[in-house]
Amino acid sequence: MKPDIKEITIQLEWHQIWIETLGELGEKLGIDEVDLRSMNLSHYPLDQANITDCIFDGIDLNNKDLSSSSLCSSTFISTNLEGADFGKSNVSYADFTNANIKAARLADSECIKTVFIKADLSDANLVAGLFDETDFRNAVLLNADIRLATFESVLLNGAILTGIRGIEEAFIKSINIGSPEHPIILTDEKARIWLRNKSMNNE
Repeated sequence: MKPDIKEITIQLEWHQIWIETLGELGEKLGIDEVDLRSMNLSHYPLDQANITDCIFDGIDLNNKDLSSSSLCSSTFISTNLEGADFGKSNVSYADFTNANIKAARLADSECIKTVFIKADLSDANLVAGLFDETDFRNAVLLNADIRLATFESVLLNGAILTGIRGIEEAFIKSINIGSPEHPIILTDEKARIWLRNKSMNNE
C-alpha cells in the first residue's frame, strides 16, 4: 500500500513522543502493509514499534535502532542496515535478501523462517537469537557471534562462516546444508563439528 506520507509522518511523530515520555503521551507506532520506500525515516525512532508486512527495500537504515519491535513479514531486500540494532525484535518471516547487515545487532531476536539469502552479516551480533528454519544460504557470517543462539533447521548451504564465534556456547539442534527441496540435515554434535570446521576454514 502506498503511504499517505502526511499521515505516516504524524504517526512517526506521535511514536517519538511516546518513546520520549515513556508512554505517558503520544502513541506507539503500529502500521501494516505500508510501502515505506518513499519515506524519510532518518529522523524518527523505529524501536518498540509494530511495523508488520511493510516494505523497506533498498533504503538506508544504517545504525538505525529497530530494537524491541515487531517487524514480522516486512521486507528489507538490498537494504543498508549496517550497524542497525534489532535486539529483542521479532523479524520472523522477514526478508533480508542481499541486505548489508554488517555489525548489526540481532541479539535476543526471533528469526523464524527469516530469509537472509546473500545477506552480509559480517561481525553481526546474533547472541541468544532464535533461528528456526532461518535461511542463510549464500550469506556472509564472517566473524559473527552466535553465543547462546538456538539453531534449528537452519539453511546454511553456500554460507561463508569463517571466524564465526561462540559455536561451543550455542544451542545447535539441527542445520540443513542442502536445500529445502533436497535437505541434508546434520543434528547436534555433527552439526556443531561441521560449523566448527567451517569457522576455521571455509574451503
